[in-house]
Amino acid sequence: MSDTPSNTDPKWPDLAGRLVDIDGTRGHVLPIRVYFEDTDFSGLVYHASYVRWCERGRSDFLRLLGGDHRRLIDGSDGGEPAAFVVRRMTFDFLKPARIDELLEVETRVKAVGAASLTLLQRVRRGATTLVEAEVTVVLISVSGKPLRISGALRQSFESP
Repeated sequence: MSDTPSNTDPKWPDLAGRLVDIDGTRGHVLPIRVYFEDTDFSGLVYHASYVRWCERGRSDFLRLLGGDHRRLIDGSDGGEPAAFVVRRMTFDFLKPARIDELLEVETRVKAVGAASLTLLQRVRRGATTLVEAEVTVVLISVSGKPLRISGALRQSFESP
Protein backbone atom coordinates (compact mmCIF):
# COMPACT_ATOMS: atom_id res chain seq x y z
CA MET A 1 0.00 0.00 0.00
CA SER A 2 1.34 3.42 -0.95
CA ASP A 3 1.82 6.11 1.69
CA THR A 4 0.56 8.69 -0.82
CA PRO A 5 -3.25 8.99 -0.89
CA SER A 6 -4.76 8.61 -4.33
CA ASN A 7 -7.29 10.98 -5.84
CA THR A 8 -9.91 8.22 -5.42
CA ASP A 9 -9.06 7.02 -1.89
CA PRO A 10 -12.41 6.98 -0.02
CA LYS A 11 -10.69 7.39 3.37
CA TRP A 12 -9.11 10.74 2.40
CA PRO A 13 -11.13 11.99 -0.56
CA ASP A 14 -9.87 15.57 -0.47
CA LEU A 15 -6.52 15.36 1.32
CA ALA A 16 -4.75 16.28 -1.93
CA GLY A 17 -7.74 18.04 -3.45
CA ARG A 18 -9.05 16.98 -6.82
CA LEU A 19 -8.34 17.53 -10.49
CA VAL A 20 -11.06 19.52 -12.24
CA ASP A 21 -11.82 21.13 -15.58
CA ILE A 22 -11.71 24.94 -15.31
CA ASP A 23 -12.96 26.67 -18.43
CA GLY A 24 -11.69 23.84 -20.64
CA THR A 25 -8.24 23.61 -19.02
CA ARG A 26 -6.74 21.24 -16.47
CA GLY A 27 -7.14 22.54 -12.96
CA HIS A 28 -7.07 21.59 -9.30
CA VAL A 29 -9.15 22.47 -6.24
CA LEU A 30 -7.86 22.07 -2.67
CA PRO A 31 -10.19 22.55 0.32
CA ILE A 32 -8.81 24.60 3.22
CA ARG A 33 -10.19 25.31 6.70
CA VAL A 34 -9.03 28.50 8.41
CA TYR A 35 -7.49 27.76 11.81
CA PHE A 36 -6.51 30.13 14.60
CA GLU A 37 -2.85 29.83 13.57
CA ASP A 38 -3.76 31.24 10.13
CA THR A 39 -5.01 34.54 11.56
CA ASP A 40 -3.38 37.69 12.90
CA PHE A 41 -4.22 39.86 15.92
CA SER A 42 -7.29 41.27 14.12
CA GLY A 43 -8.84 37.82 13.65
CA LEU A 44 -8.42 37.96 9.88
CA VAL A 45 -6.28 35.58 7.85
CA TYR A 46 -2.65 36.73 7.81
CA HIS A 47 -1.35 37.33 4.27
CA ALA A 48 1.40 34.70 4.52
CA SER A 49 -1.25 32.01 5.10
CA TYR A 50 -2.51 32.57 1.55
CA VAL A 51 1.04 32.07 0.24
CA ARG A 52 1.26 28.73 2.12
CA TRP A 53 -2.15 27.60 0.90
CA CYS A 54 -1.28 28.41 -2.71
CA GLU A 55 1.96 26.43 -2.34
CA ARG A 56 -0.06 23.46 -1.09
CA GLY A 57 -2.42 23.82 -4.06
CA ARG A 58 0.49 23.83 -6.53
CA SER A 59 2.19 20.88 -4.81
CA ASP A 60 -0.95 18.74 -4.73
CA PHE A 61 -1.81 19.64 -8.33
CA LEU A 62 1.65 18.44 -9.37
CA ARG A 63 1.34 15.30 -7.20
CA LEU A 64 -2.02 14.30 -8.71
CA LEU A 65 -0.59 14.76 -12.22
CA GLY A 66 2.26 12.34 -11.43
CA GLY A 67 5.07 14.86 -11.01
CA ASP A 68 5.37 15.05 -7.26
CA HIS A 69 8.27 16.87 -5.61
CA ARG A 70 9.78 13.81 -3.94
CA ARG A 71 10.12 11.94 -7.25
CA LEU A 72 11.56 15.03 -8.96
CA ILE A 73 14.10 15.67 -6.20
CA ASP A 74 15.35 12.09 -5.90
CA GLY A 75 15.26 11.46 -9.66
CA SER A 76 13.01 8.41 -9.33
CA ASP A 77 10.92 9.73 -12.21
CA GLY A 78 13.81 8.74 -14.49
CA GLY A 79 15.22 12.22 -14.95
CA GLU A 80 17.99 14.25 -13.43
CA PRO A 81 17.21 15.20 -9.79
CA ALA A 82 15.33 18.50 -9.98
CA ALA A 83 12.84 20.80 -8.28
CA PHE A 84 10.37 23.50 -9.21
CA VAL A 85 11.40 26.84 -7.69
CA VAL A 86 9.40 30.06 -7.61
CA ARG A 87 10.63 32.65 -10.11
CA ARG A 88 7.84 35.22 -9.78
CA MET A 89 4.78 35.57 -7.58
CA THR A 90 2.08 38.25 -7.50
CA PHE A 91 -0.91 38.37 -5.16
CA ASP A 92 -4.03 40.53 -5.12
CA PHE A 93 -5.75 40.47 -1.73
CA LEU A 94 -9.39 41.30 -2.47
CA LYS A 95 -11.41 40.29 0.61
CA PRO A 96 -10.56 38.88 4.05
CA ALA A 97 -11.19 35.39 5.39
CA ARG A 98 -11.82 34.56 9.05
CA ILE A 99 -11.31 31.68 11.45
CA ASP A 100 -13.31 28.47 10.82
CA GLU A 101 -14.29 29.42 7.27
CA LEU A 102 -14.07 26.78 4.57
CA LEU A 103 -12.13 27.94 1.52
CA GLU A 104 -10.91 26.45 -1.74
CA VAL A 105 -7.61 27.04 -3.50
CA GLU A 106 -8.17 26.77 -7.24
CA THR A 107 -5.08 26.28 -9.44
CA ARG A 108 -4.89 26.19 -13.22
CA VAL A 109 -2.20 26.40 -15.86
CA LYS A 110 -1.78 29.71 -17.68
CA ALA A 111 1.33 28.84 -19.72
CA VAL A 112 3.89 26.07 -20.07
CA GLY A 113 7.36 27.07 -21.27
CA ALA A 114 10.41 24.93 -21.97
CA ALA A 115 11.51 24.97 -18.31
CA SER A 116 8.81 27.15 -16.71
CA LEU A 117 5.21 26.89 -15.70
CA THR A 118 2.90 29.85 -14.98
CA LEU A 119 -0.13 29.11 -12.82
CA LEU A 120 -3.18 31.16 -11.94
CA GLN A 121 -4.55 30.62 -8.45
CA ARG A 122 -7.62 31.83 -6.61
CA VAL A 123 -8.61 31.40 -2.99
CA ARG A 124 -12.40 31.37 -2.81
CA ARG A 125 -15.11 31.22 -0.19
CA GLY A 126 -18.00 29.77 -2.15
CA ALA A 127 -18.42 31.93 -5.25
CA THR A 128 -16.50 34.86 -3.70
CA THR A 129 -12.86 35.28 -4.75
CA LEU A 130 -10.74 36.44 -1.80
CA VAL A 131 -7.25 36.30 -3.32
CA GLU A 132 -5.87 36.01 -6.85
CA ALA A 133 -2.29 34.95 -7.53
CA GLU A 134 -0.08 34.38 -10.54
CA VAL A 135 2.98 32.23 -9.92
CA THR A 136 5.78 31.27 -12.30
CA VAL A 137 7.94 28.31 -11.32
CA VAL A 138 11.04 27.02 -13.09
CA LEU A 139 12.29 23.45 -13.13
CA ILE A 140 15.96 23.38 -12.15
CA SER A 141 18.52 20.65 -11.49
CA VAL A 142 19.94 20.34 -7.99
CA SER A 143 22.99 22.23 -9.30
CA GLY A 144 20.73 25.14 -10.33
CA LYS A 145 20.61 24.61 -14.11
CA PRO A 146 17.20 25.07 -15.80
CA LEU A 147 15.78 21.80 -17.13
CA ARG A 148 13.14 21.09 -19.75
CA ILE A 149 9.79 19.99 -18.43
CA SER A 150 9.24 16.38 -19.56
CA GLY A 151 6.82 15.63 -22.36
CA ALA A 152 4.68 13.46 -20.07
CA LEU A 153 4.34 16.17 -17.43
CA ARG A 154 3.77 18.83 -20.09
CA GLN A 155 0.98 16.72 -21.60
CA SER A 156 -0.66 16.18 -18.20
CA PHE A 157 -0.82 19.96 -17.66
CA GLU A 158 -2.38 20.55 -21.05
CA SER A 159 -4.97 17.73 -21.03
CA PRO A 160 -8.30 18.53 -19.33
